[in-house]
Amino acid sequence: MPLHALDVEKVSYRAAGGPLLLDGVHLRAAPGETVGVVGPNGSGKTTLLRCVYGTLRPTGGRITLGGHDAAALSVKARARRVAAVPQEAGGGFGLTAGRIAAMGRSPHKRFWEGDTAADAARVAAALERTGAAALARRPFDELSGGERQRVLVARALVQEPELLVLDEPTNHLDVRYQWELLALVRDLPATGLLALHDLNLAAYFCDRLYVLEAGRVVADGTPEEVLTPGLLAEVYGVRAEVDVHPETGAPTVVYLPPREPRGLPHPREPRETQEPREPREGARG
Repeated sequence: MPLHALDVEKVSYRAAGGPLLLDGVHLRAAPGETVGVVGPNGSGKTTLLRCVYGTLRPTGGRITLGGHDAAALSVKARARRVAAVPQEAGGGFGLTAGRIAAMGRSPHKRFWEGDTAADAARVAAALERTGAAALARRPFDELSGGERQRVLVARALVQEPELLVLDEPTNHLDVRYQWELLALVRDLPATGLLALHDLNLAAYFCDRLYVLEAGRVVADGTPEEVLTPGLLAEVYGVRAEVDVHPETGAPTVVYLPPREPRGLPHPREPRETQEPREPREGARG
């Protein structure tokens, strides 16, 4: 087994004629580890994940998957190693949710091969695990955002990857499904790479975190090492307290309101009572 399921070495990305979106990013994930990528909007999280699962080609650096140079892998060979759940689900082109999930078997087949009974069993099991079994016969295009997300995660499970990459997987999901989905990802034998906005979910479910700011890694380590009030103030521009939750044992972030500029009342303070005005001359009593 390779030392790292994923190794991102000094990866940069610049769109043609555009700004530098990633600048020498390093990231490693051991087999079976759940690694979170966090940072404010525009920090490069989605760009990094797209470079990992192959929809973008880095303009500098190197990505290896299980010790294999990702750039040297064919599209199909890469898809056998990496499954992705992007932010935008895209259209279903008239397909049912079950058929969308079944597409996860494509990297393991020749183009003329049909689905087998074993494939159908994998699809049914994946839909059941993601709470989407009841959606199998419904048109994918008619599903809500959260329902689509669960179907796409099922498709990724059907793909049986070594590395599962999820970009904001809890978007559109109710709180219950957020926890169930991330618990599922953490318990899979595959390595997980997740971009997350919710720092409390990241702290609970991820073994290690990488913090991006303006396309660079500014901190990495365990959630306890990374999520500090100083880092949150520097990177996110917010005041926060970070404590260890007595039940979960994970860091818990509590955001605080910004300090008020001098001379301005706190918005929760009652307004001064105004003296009643004298009625104008001629006004009705």
